[in-house]
Amino acid sequence: MAVSLAERTAQLEAERGLLVKADQDIEEGWRRIHDQEDRVRELMAGGHDTCQAERLVSLLKQTVVEWERHRVLIAERVEYLRQEVAAG
Repeated sequence: MAVSLAERTAQLEAERGLLVKADQDIEEGWRRIHDQEDRVRELMAGGHDTCQAERLVSLLKQTVVEWERHRVLIAERVEYLRQEVAAG
């Protein structure tokens, strides 16, 4: 069963919304990483154990990298749908 142009257009708009959300989430993720890195430096300066704080930085970075990979998939889907809609 073929998907109508209206359905493809709706899918495209939905995916574009997801792409905007992904960009916002990634930006916020990097902001949180930088905040946590600042906390690690403060703990180090105070002579505190930073093992868990550094582990959190590492986990946050891994998470944001996965978000960035997911964003690529969303962008690819947006481009595919854009071409489908343009072809009408």
